[in-house]
Amino acid sequence: MDEPAREFGRAVSACTGVVVLPALKLIVGLGNPGVKYQGTRHNIGFELVDRLAQGARPARFATKFDGQLAEIEIDYRRVLLLKPDTFMNLSGRSASQAIRFHKIDLADVLVVCDDLSLPVGKLRLKPGGSDGGQKGLRDIAAHLGTNDFPRLRVGIGENGVVDAADFVLSRFRAAERTAIDDALILATQAAAVWVAQGIDAAMNRFNGPTAAKTS
Repeated sequence: MDEPAREFGRAVSACTGVVVLPALKLIVGLGNPGVKYQGTRHNIGFELVDRLAQGARPARFATKFDGQLAEIEIDYRRVLLLKPDTFMNLSGRSASQAIRFHKIDLADVLVVCDDLSLPVGKLRLKPGGSDGGQKGLRDIAAHLGTNDFPRLRVGIGENGVVDAADFVLSRFRAAERTAIDDALILATQAAAVWVAQGIDAAMNRFNGPTAAKTS
């Protein structure tokens, strides 16, 4: 069979001429809703989704699936952005509703969250695996019945002697904030590569060491 011709992100069969649209993608940014939690370490997923929504064609969020939903386009592909309103530990209720309603394959879902075990600003993409103690990831896996969905973790630093629950709800220090802003730029690029080329390409480009340094 002839290789499909590709134009503006669409595959066109050389045999039938039928246009095959790329699969719908979903990026779920994890965090806690409300002004109280804005800018906290735990809300890094919300921050990334907000940045993606503020692209060349800014998107507006609307309440749906127990969360805030918007739609953007990356490389001529439709991408849904979701910020669950269910609070971090119950993220699965919102994410699973969107996935099932739109019949999205789990390979086309990217969950973005914070990671205590990674240095500030370090990115780590994986096609699946354990939740690593991240309760939002854990709840999504419980609702879906599997851990086999891509995720992008953004390092927020280790909590040290501070209780983990308090640490993730704290805000970044000034030097850390600079590193996080740089990491979010890279993370938006990583998300775009994932959309256009898949998880392997994104891992190869963005799982290397970051230049983010804090004091």
